[in-house]
Amino acid sequence: MNQQITKIVELDVRPHLTKKIEPFQLIMDTVKELNVEDIFVLHATFKPTPLLGVLKMKGFVNKVERKEKDHWVVSFVNKKYKHLLDIEDELISSAKPSDGEVLVSEPKTISLDNRGLEPPQPMMRTLAALDRSHPGDQVNIHNDRVPVFLIEELNRLGCPFTVDEQSDGSVKVAIRKV
Repeated sequence: MNQQITKIVELDVRPHLTKKIEPFQLIMDTVKELNVEDIFVLHATFKPTPLLGVLKMKGFVNKVERKEKDHWVVSFVNKKYKHLLDIEDELISSAKPSDGEVLVSEPKTISLDNRGLEPPQPMMRTLAALDRSHPGDQVNIHNDRVPVFLIEELNRLGCPFTVDEQSDGSVKVAIRKV
């Protein structure tokens, strides 16, 4: 039986927006790398209304949530998989712990394609994803080259990682949040 694996791909463009850096190309590059069944979660400082229309034209449906005054979270999924947005809501609402219970969630994996980005963007994206992660979660990145400075930071943070150099000269790094 061929089972589809849904992956959550997160991108936090709030640092870009606060520095007045336009993140549209970064967002579109991330969208281009999505598999059809992936959930794309975007963090922004405002409701990205124009982007909602652009991605709707590309076949995506979305769910928008305002976390704080300057923190909006938009989940996008291919319209063929729109049920995943409903399941996501059900999982969140059914996962509230009762008094005295501790909620333990399954580890999640965040995948980032950092190829084509100029330094320090790959490192910033990766550290932001690690920051949002919980212990046990994994962040997988695909970079143009070995991220030397990131590896130094991962060693400093005590996060275990593996480096897998690809035949095209790029590198994939799997990082476990501790």
